[in-house]
Amino acid sequence: MITIYRSREGVLETVPDIVSGCWINVIDPTSDEIERLVCEGIPQDFLTYPLDLDERSRTEREDDGKMLILLRIPYFQSQMVDVPYITIPLGIILTDQFIVTVCRYPNEVINEFTSSRIRHLSTAKRIRFVLRILLSTANLYLAYLREINRTVEAVEDQLQLSMQNREVMELLKYQKSLVYFTTALKSNELLLERLQRAQLFRMYPDDEDLLEDVITENQQAIEMANISSSILTSMMDAFASIISNNLNVVMKFLTSVTILLNLPVIVTGFYGMNVDLPLQEYAFAWQVILVICVAMIAITAIYFSRRRWF
Repeated sequence: MITIYRSREGVLETVPDIVSGCWINVIDPTSDEIERLVCEGIPQDFLTYPLDLDERSRTEREDDGKMLILLRIPYFQSQMVDVPYITIPLGIILTDQFIVTVCRYPNEVINEFTSSRIRHLSTAKRIRFVLRILLSTANLYLAYLREINRTVEAVEDQLQLSMQNREVMELLKYQKSLVYFTTALKSNELLLERLQRAQLFRMYPDDEDLLEDVITENQQAIEMANISSSILTSMMDAFASIISNNLNVVMKFLTSVTILLNLPVIVTGFYGMNVDLPLQEYAFAWQVILVICVAMIAITAIYFSRRRWF
C-alpha cells in the first residue's frame, strides 16, 4: 500500500500523485507498487531491504546521492503470542525531491505521523523529518519498556502464591522481548553514531541538537532494557525456587495430614482381627478406642506443630 502525504501549514494532507517535498509511506508493497516506485528513480534494493524482517540497522548511499537509513523499530504483536514485543525493520529513503518510508507492517512509529499527533511537521524538511522518526522510535522503545515493566510487576504478584509454571512462562515471554529490544537498540546506536559522524545532520544547528536528543533517548532505552532484562532474569530464577518451595510446603502438609489420618486406621485395624483382644467383653470398648485414636492424633499433631511440619 502506497500513501502520499504533503504538509501544508503544519497540517499533513494526502495527495494523489508524487510531488516535490512529499512523503511516500509504503506498507507491505506489491510487486506493481515496487515497480511504480522504481520508475520514480528509487533503487529496488532500497525498497526490498526493509521488507526482510531479519535485516540489521545500517545506512547505504548510491552514487547519485540517494540514501537508505535502515533501523529497527519496536512492534507489538499481541499478549497471546509467545513473544508479545518484537522489532521490525523500517527503511527511510532520502532523495533530492521526496522522502520514502518502507515497512512490512503498519506500526506505531508511522501511525504517530499519519495521525497528526506530531505538531509543526514539514515533509519538505527531509532531514528534520528523519530525525523526528528516529526520536519517535526511541520514545516508543521507552514506552514499551515501561509497559513490559508494569506487566512483569503484575505477574510477580501472582507468582508469589503460584505452584505452577504458567506465571514463569509468562515472564519468559517478556524476557524474549527484552532480548529483541536490547539487540535492536544496540544496532540502532551504531547507526546513530554513523549518522552523527556524517555531514548530513550538521547543516543546521537545530538538526544537530535534535540528533543529540535522539542519541540520548536511545542510550536511555538501552540502559532501561538492560536493567529490566537483568531484573527479570534474577526474578525468574528466584521465583522458580519459590514455586518449588511452595510445592514442598503443600506436600509436607499433605504428608502430615495423611499420617494423622492413618493413626486411627492402625488402631481400628488391630481391633478388627478375629482373635481375643483387650476390652472386647465391655460394651463401652468402642468409646475407649475412639478416645485412644483422638489422643494419638492430638499428640502427633502437637508434635508436628512444634517441629513446624504443618
